[in-house]
Amino acid sequence: MLTISTQTLPSIALSLQRHVSFFPHVTTVTTPRSYHFLSAPLSSAASQSTFVEQLAGEKDSSQEQKWDMFKNSDAESGSVDFDVGAAGSEMRHLGEPIVEVIELEELPEQWRRAKLAWLCKELPSHKGGTLVRILNAQKKWLRQEDGMYLAVHCMRIRENETGFRVYKWMMQQHWYRFDFALATKLADYMGKERKFAKCREIFDDIINQGRVPSEMTFHILIVAYLSAPVQGCLDEACSIYNRMIQLGGYQPCPSLHNSLFRALVSKPGGLSKYYLQQAEFIFHNLLTSGLEIQKDIYSGLIWLHSYQDNIDKERISLLKKEMQQAGFEEGKEVLLSVLRVCAKEGDVEEAEKTWLRLLESDNGIPTPAFVYKMEAYAKIGEFMKSLEIFREMQERLGSASVPAYHKIIGLLCKAEEMDFAESLMKEFVKTGMKPLMPSYIDLTNMYLNLGMHDRLHLAFSECLEKCRPNRTIYGIYLESLKNAGNIEKAEEIFNHMHSDQTIGVNTRSCNIILSAYLSSGDFVKAVKIYDLMCLKKYEIESALMEKLDYVLSLNRKEVKKPVSLNLSSEQRENLIGLLLGGLCIESDEKRKRHMIRFEFNENSRMHSVLRRYLYDQYHEWLHPSFKVSDGSDDIPYKYSTISHPYFCFYADKFWPKGWLVIPKLIHRWLTPRALAYWFMYGGHRTSVGDILLKLKVSSEGIALVFKTLKARSLDCRIKKKGRVFWIGFLGSNSTLFWKLIEPYVLDELKEDLLNEGSEFRKLDTQNINFDCGSDSDEKASDYSDDD
Repeated sequence: MLTISTQTLPSIALSLQRHVSFFPHVTTVTTPRSYHFLSAPLSSAASQSTFVEQLAGEKDSSQEQKWDMFKNSDAESGSVDFDVGAAGSEMRHLGEPIVEVIELEELPEQWRRAKLAWLCKELPSHKGGTLVRILNAQKKWLRQEDGMYLAVHCMRIRENETGFRVYKWMMQQHWYRFDFALATKLADYMGKERKFAKCREIFDDIINQGRVPSEMTFHILIVAYLSAPVQGCLDEACSIYNRMIQLGGYQPCPSLHNSLFRALVSKPGGLSKYYLQQAEFIFHNLLTSGLEIQKDIYSGLIWLHSYQDNIDKERISLLKKEMQQAGFEEGKEVLLSVLRVCAKEGDVEEAEKTWLRLLESDNGIPTPAFVYKMEAYAKIGEFMKSLEIFREMQERLGSASVPAYHKIIGLLCKAEEMDFAESLMKEFVKTGMKPLMPSYIDLTNMYLNLGMHDRLHLAFSECLEKCRPNRTIYGIYLESLKNAGNIEKAEEIFNHMHSDQTIGVNTRSCNIILSAYLSSGDFVKAVKIYDLMCLKKYEIESALMEKLDYVLSLNRKEVKKPVSLNLSSEQRENLIGLLLGGLCIESDEKRKRHMIRFEFNENSRMHSVLRRYLYDQYHEWLHPSFKVSDGSDDIPYKYSTISHPYFCFYADKFWPKGWLVIPKLIHRWLTPRALAYWFMYGGHRTSVGDILLKLKVSSEGIALVFKTLKARSLDCRIKKKGRVFWIGFLGSNSTLFWKLIEPYVLDELKEDLLNEGSEFRKLDTQNINFDCGSDSDEKASDYSDDD
C-alpha cells in the first residue's frame, strides 16, 4: 500500500514506466521525481473588484462619477484590485487528508498492471464521451482500487478534469466506496482551477456521506466563488463561509475574512446594503477570534450602515469609537458615510462639522459630499441653500456631475421653484451629459402639481426627442391630459402605452383612464378598462369603484367579480421559449400545484429589458410579495408566480423530474414566438452576427430539438460543453433564424441586437468552437458542469 500525501508520491512514475511495455503502441510516460499536489496559480479575477470606492475619479471632475459606491482612494483606476490570492496564499498552512493508493508493482496480476498503465496513457487524451466509453469497456475488471489509482494519476499529471470524470464514473459503479481523502483532493483541485461548480458538487457529495469537508476545502471553495464573475456566486460564498464556522467548527484565516468582506462592499450601495447582517457576522468573527481588524473593515461596515433605510446611529457611533481606539483616523470614506446619514436625517449641524473636516483633508472635497450636503439642507426646507452649494461645487470642481444635476433639479422641483428648475434643466441639456430622464420626470411632475399642462406637454415632447420613453413619463402626461379634460388625446396615449410592449400600462395608468371615462360619461369604455384591470389584477381606487357599482348595475345584475386566471396564447408560447432558455418550475409534493420562477442576470441589458416586460405580461400571476408599489420601476431581478394547478401542463411536459426535459411533441410547440423568447432569455448574438442558443438537457432532448429545427429548414450546429448544449446558427443560417424571430423580439432590443458595437454582441465565444468535436459527445453521461 502506498501512502500519498501532498508532499510526495514515490515510485508511481517508475512503476508506470516499467509496466507500460506490455502495450507496444503505448509510449513511455515521464513524471516528476516526486509527487506534489500543487494548485493552479491563484491569480486575481479581473472582474472582481476589492473595495468599491466612494471617491471614484475625484481628481478628474470631468468624468462622471459613480459617487454612490464605497471604494478606497485611487485617483487613476478608481478602485483597488481585489486579489483573492491573498486568501489563497494561506491555504498551504491548512491540514490535508492523505490519499492511499496501491502501487502498480504491488498488483499480482501482470495483465492488470498493463491495462492500468494503458488507461493512464489513454484517458487524458480523450474528451468526456470517449473517456466514458473506454471506462465502460473495462467494467468487467476495474474495481475501487484501480479507479482510485487512475484518478490519482490524472491529478499527478495535472489532468484534473480527467480525474474528475473518472471519479464521477466510479460513483456510478456497484462496487464504489466513498473515499474521503480522494474526494477532498479532487475538490481542492477543482476549486484551485476556479471550477467552482465541480468543486461544489464534490463538496456536497462529502456532506451527503455524513462527513464534514476539510478546512482547506471550505477555504478553496469560498475563494473559487469569490473569483467567479457569475451572478449568485457571492451569496454562495457567504453560505459556505457560514457553514465553515457553524458546521465545520473551523476558524477561517484573516485573509479569508477580509476577502469576503471586501467582496460584500464591492457592489453599489443599493445592492450591498442587503449584506449588512453578513458583514456584521464577519466583523463579529474577527473580533471574537482576536484577529486584527483592518481600517477598511471599520470603514466598510459604517458605509453599509449609512445605506440602510432605518439607520442605526448608535451602532455607527460605536464603530467610530472602536476605530479611534484601534488607532485609525476617520478617512474620507467614513466622512462621506457620515454625510450620507446627515442627508437622510436632515442633520445640518453634523453635516457642517463633517464638511469642515473634509475641507481640511489634502485631496479636496469629492462630488458626493456636495450632493449629500445639498440634500441635508433640502430636508429642512432650505432649498436656496442647496442651490448655493451646487454653484459652489461648480466653482470648486469646474463642473457639476450628473448625480448633482439630478439632485438639485429634483429638489427645486419639489420646492416648486419653477424658474430655477427650468434654468438648470436647460443648463443640464446643454452640457450633453446623460441620462436626462430623471430630471424630466421631476420637471413634468412639478408642472402636473402646478396645473401647467401646456408646459408639461412641451417638456414631454422635448423628452421624447432626447430620451428613450418610459412608462413613468407617459403616466404623468396621461394624468395631465385627463386633468385638462382632453379625453380623446388621453385615450390615444393610453392605447399607445398598451400596444407598445416597451412601455406598457400599470395600475396607475389604468386608474387614470378609467377616471377619465367615468367623468366624461363614456361608460362602455369604462367597463372595458374595468375588465382589463380585473384580468391583470390591478387594484381599482375606492372612489372609482363606487361609481363603477352604479355603471355596472345598469347592464349587469351584480358587480363583475375578477375573472378567473387563464393564460393567453401569447403567454403560453412565451413560457415554452422561456423554459427552454432556463426558466425553472417548482412543484409541491403531490405535483398538483406549480410555481414559475423568473430569474434574470443583473449584468445583462437584454435581461433587464425582458425582466420589465415579463413582469407586466404575467402581472396577474405574480405572487403578492413580488408586486412593487404603484409607480415604482424597481422591479426585482427574481420573482415568482403563485402556486397554481394551471401550470401542470408545463410541469408535466417540460419539468417532470425537477429538471428540464424535452417532450416528444416539441415540434408542435416550438413556434417562432417561442424561439424568440428562448433567444432573449437564454441566447446570445456574437460579434460576427452568429446566433447561439443555450440548452441544458439530455442527448435525447437535444436530438428532438435538432430534428424540429431541421424540419423548419433551420440548419444549425451543436456543441456540448459540460452539461450545456450550444445550438449555433452560423453565417447565413443566423440571418434566416433572425428573420423568423424578429417580429416577436421586443422592439427595445432589436436596434441593439442589430448594432455590431452593442454590448449584446460582445459574447466571448472563443471556447465555443463548432468546428471541433464536443467536449462531451452525445452518448456521454452528464458528468461535468459548465463552470
